[in-house]
Amino acid sequence: MPEKLKKSELKVTGMHCAACAVNLKKALNGLEGVSEADVSIGTESAVISFDPEKTDINKINETVKRSGYGLLEDEIKIKIGGMHCAACSAAVKESLMKTEGVTSADVNLLDNSAYVKFIPGAAGEENFKSAVERAGFAYEGPEEERRPDIEEVLFKKEQKERLLRVFTGIGTAILIMALMYLPAEYPLPLKYILFVIATPVFIYLSVPIFRAAFSGLRNRNLNMDVMYALGIGVSYAASFLGTFGILLNTEYLFYETPLMLAGFLTLGRYLEAGAKGKTGTAIKKLISLRPESAFVKKNDHFEEIPVESVISGDLVMIKPGSRIPVDGTVLSGEAYVDESVITGEPLPVRKTSGNNVIGGTVLTAGSFLMTAEKVGKDTMLSQIIRTVEDMQRAKPPVQRIADRVVAWFIPAILTIATLSALVWYFVLSATPLFSMTVFISVIVIACPCALGLATPTAVTVGIGRGAELGILIRNSEALEVSEKIRNVIFDKTGTLTTGKPTVTEIFSSGIDEDELLALLAGAETGSEHPLAGAIVSFAESKGIKPAAPENFRSVSGGGIEALADGREVTAGNEQFTEDNGFIIPPEIKENLNRIQGEGMTTVIITTDRKVTGIIGISDSLKPGAFGAVKMIKDMGASVSMITGDNALTALAVGRKAGIEDIHANVLPGGKAEKVKEIKKSSGFTAFVGDGINDAPALAASDVGIAVGSGTEIAIESADIVLMRDDLYDVGAAIQLSRKVMSRIKLNLFWAFAYNSALIPVAAGVLYPLYGITFRPEFAGAAMMLSSVTVISLSLLLKNYTPEAVKEGRKIKEKRIKD
Repeated sequence: MPEKLKKSELKVTGMHCAACAVNLKKALNGLEGVSEADVSIGTESAVISFDPEKTDINKINETVKRSGYGLLEDEIKIKIGGMHCAACSAAVKESLMKTEGVTSADVNLLDNSAYVKFIPGAAGEENFKSAVERAGFAYEGPEEERRPDIEEVLFKKEQKERLLRVFTGIGTAILIMALMYLPAEYPLPLKYILFVIATPVFIYLSVPIFRAAFSGLRNRNLNMDVMYALGIGVSYAASFLGTFGILLNTEYLFYETPLMLAGFLTLGRYLEAGAKGKTGTAIKKLISLRPESAFVKKNDHFEEIPVESVISGDLVMIKPGSRIPVDGTVLSGEAYVDESVITGEPLPVRKTSGNNVIGGTVLTAGSFLMTAEKVGKDTMLSQIIRTVEDMQRAKPPVQRIADRVVAWFIPAILTIATLSALVWYFVLSATPLFSMTVFISVIVIACPCALGLATPTAVTVGIGRGAELGILIRNSEALEVSEKIRNVIFDKTGTLTTGKPTVTEIFSSGIDEDELLALLAGAETGSEHPLAGAIVSFAESKGIKPAAPENFRSVSGGGIEALADGREVTAGNEQFTEDNGFIIPPEIKENLNRIQGEGMTTVIITTDRKVTGIIGISDSLKPGAFGAVKMIKDMGASVSMITGDNALTALAVGRKAGIEDIHANVLPGGKAEKVKEIKKSSGFTAFVGDGINDAPALAASDVGIAVGSGTEIAIESADIVLMRDDLYDVGAAIQLSRKVMSRIKLNLFWAFAYNSALIPVAAGVLYPLYGITFRPEFAGAAMMLSSVTVISLSLLLKNYTPEAVKEGRKIKEKRIKD
C-alpha cells in the first residue's frame, strides 16, 4: 500500500445479507480517493484504504448512508481545563468538530466537559486530546464513573488557590495606594519601591492569564484571556516604562491598577465557579443516590458485592434504612419505600410481592427480597441521570441569539476600544494617559461570559429542579414552545382515568345472566384488551367458569368474535355491532343509553346471531383531574379530550373532568391525525398520554407529555415525562418550562443591557458632560458582577415550586385527612 494511503476498519450497521455487503463494497470502491474497500457481512465491518488528500471519513460516512447503511458511532465524555467563557467553549467545539471521525460535539461550560460522538476506528482519545490542546485548553481525560466527593476536593483546592490570588492582588494594590497617598519619607525613590512590591505579585497573578492568552493566540483563538492579558499587560507595561523613564514619565505610575484588575478578574472567576457549581447540585444529588454495594444471594447465603457486579436475575436482600441498588420486583416481604428522589412523591409507598421497585430509593420500614431486573445503565436512575445530563447540555433556540453575538463580540470590542482611544487622543486632544485608560477600561468591562452563561445556567438549574419534582424535560425546544401552548389534549383511558376498568353493570335479554357471562368471558379470554381483562376477572369473582373458546378474532377499536362452547359470540361497541348487521332491540337500546349516560363504557354482546346483553364498565376519573384541568384553563389554554369510547361515555367523563371539547370514537391509529387537526385550528398544542400506546399522538403534538409512575413510564416516548401519576404535574411541567424560559430571557436582557450601557461609559461618552468614566480596576469589578448577576438569577430557580405542584399537594393532603 502506498505510504500516502490511510487504512481504517469501520463497523457497519444495517446490513442483513451478503447482497448488502456487495452493494456497499461497490459503492465504496466507486468513491473518489478510495483505493480498496472490502466489506464483510460476517464481521459487519468495512476495511477501507483511501487517499486522505482526496477523501476522508466524513465522505465515506456519507457514502455509507446513501447506500442505506450506517457506521457504528460511539460516545465519550471528556473533561477540559481552562475554559472561562462562551468563546472558550465555542473554540473547543469548533476544534473537535474539525477532527476527522467526529460526528457531533457538545461542550458544557458549566462543568467543563465535552460530550463527543465519533466513529470508532476513525477517531479516538488521542485525536480528542490533540483537538482540545489545539484550541488552547487542557485535556483532562475521559470522565469515568464520577465520584462527587473527589470532584468536590479538587474543586475546593482550585477555589482556595483563586481566593489566595484575590487577597494577594487586592491587598497589595491597597498597600501600594497607601504608600502613594500617605506622606512619608522613604530610603529610595517611591517609584522603585512600588516596582519592587508590585512586580512579583503581578507575575504571580498574571501567569495563568498570560499562559491561557498565549495558548489561545497560538491556536488563532481570540478569547477573553487575550483581552484580560492585554488590559493588565498594558497597564503594567506603562507603569514599568514610567518607572525607568523609558518613553514615558512618572505620570504613568499606576501599579495598583493591574494588581487590582487581576484581583477582580480572579474574584469574578472564584464567584462564578462557586455559583456554577451550585447550578449542578441536582445532578450531583442524583449521582450520589447510586449505592456502592448490594446483598446478593450466592451459594445459599447472602454476601455483599459491588453494585456493578449485580446481574439481572440475582436475588437481592433489602434491609431497613438501606437504598435499593437496582430496579426489580419484590419477591417476598413487605416494606415502605421513600421514592421522593425519583418521583417527587413525599409519602412512602407500600411495596409487597409483585410490586416494582426503583434503584436509588430508600426503605423507611420493613424489608424484602427482590429479583434484580434492570442493572447498570438500564436502571431508571441511570436513565434519569442521562436524560437530565443530555438536557442540561441542550440549547433552546433562543440561545442561538447569544451564540451569534459571542462569535463577533471580541473583535467588535477590540475595534471599539481602539477607536475610542484614537478619537480621544487625536480628535478630542486627550492626554495619552486618559486615552490609554479608556482603551483598557473598554477591553476589561466588556465580557461575553454573561451572554454565554445566560441560557445554560437557567436550563441546568431549571431541569435539575424539575427532576427533583418528578418532571423530566427531555427536549430543549419543549421549553421554548411551552409558553406558546394554547391547547392541551388529554387521552382518556389511563390518563384522565385510572385505566383499571371494572364491570359495574350487566343486563341480559333472552338468556340467563350467568350463562351470558360464561360465554362472554370465554370469548374474551383470547383478548389482551383491558376491558376483556375486566370481564374475565368479573366472571371469576362470581365463580363462573369461562366457556371453552376457539376461532378468536379481534377487530382493533371495535370488538371481538369467537366461538364459546361452539356458540357464536361477538362483543364490541355500538358501531362494531351495527357494522356486523345486528339490530339492537328497543329494550337493550334503552338500557344502553342509560348506562352510557352514566359515563360507563359499554360492551354489546351477541350470541347465536342475536343481541342478548350489555356489560357496563366503569373507569373512574383520577383524583384531582377536575382541578388539574381547571388550572390549565386558568393558565390561558383550552383543554380537549380524545378517546376511542362512544360519545355518550366520553361526554360523561368529560363533564366530570370539566372538559367541553370532546373527540369520541377515535381509533388508536387516528389519534395522531386528530391531534394534527386540533393543532391546526387551535395553535401550539400539548398532548398528554400514557407514554406507551400514545407514541404517535405524542410525536404529532408540539409538546408530548407522558404521564406515568416509576418504572412503568416509557422515558423515550415524550418531550416531557412525569414520574408521578398526578395530573396536576401536567400544569406544573408547563409552568416550570415557562419559568425557565422567562429566566433565560431575563438573563439575556441583563447581559445585553450591561454591555450596551457600560461599554459606552467605559469609552468616555459621559466624560465631556459629567466627568464620568471608568478606572480599569472598577471596570474589572463591573465585568465580574455581570456574570455573577446572571448566575444568581438562575440559582433562584432552585427554590421555585410551580403553583400546580402546591395545589396538587393540598388536594392530596386533604384526601389523606378525609
